[in-house]
Amino acid sequence: MPSFVNPDKCDGCKALDKTACQYICPNDLMVLDKNKMKAYNQDPSQCWECYNCVKICPTQAVDVRGYADFVPMGAAVVPLRSSDNIMWTIKFRNGTVKRFKFPTRTTPEGKAEPAGGYQTGGDIDSLALFTEPASLGLDKVWSK
Repeated sequence: MPSFVNPDKCDGCKALDKTACQYICPNDLMVLDKNKMKAYNQDPSQCWECYNCVKICPTQAVDVRGYADFVPMGAAVVPLRSSDNIMWTIKFRNGTVKRFKFPTRTTPEGKAEPAGGYQTGGDIDSLALFTEPASLGLDKVWSK
């Protein structure tokens, strides 16, 4: 289901220009109402349901209505994002609550290695991809 913003929780990220949900939305659907300083989804029918806006919102103001088969009759799925992980809180319809914590990254910020530790080819005319043939465990790959 498309995302929606609870105006009672939204503080507009105290933004001058752009909120966190505006920044992260891959379809540019989230908009800041400058008069109310509240974000909103400008076209819910175009929402990709990626949950990026839900996960990044610092005040948990962005939510989605769950599908009836996934969260029926009062159940809920709520993510709470911190700087290095996301805590998912699952409330089942019988009242049971479970929490799952997942890291948002596996390397320190700014330390990701683009080649993943593999030697890169360097021949721009080659048909090999960026880390091939090393990432394939081969000596060479087919060429023209």
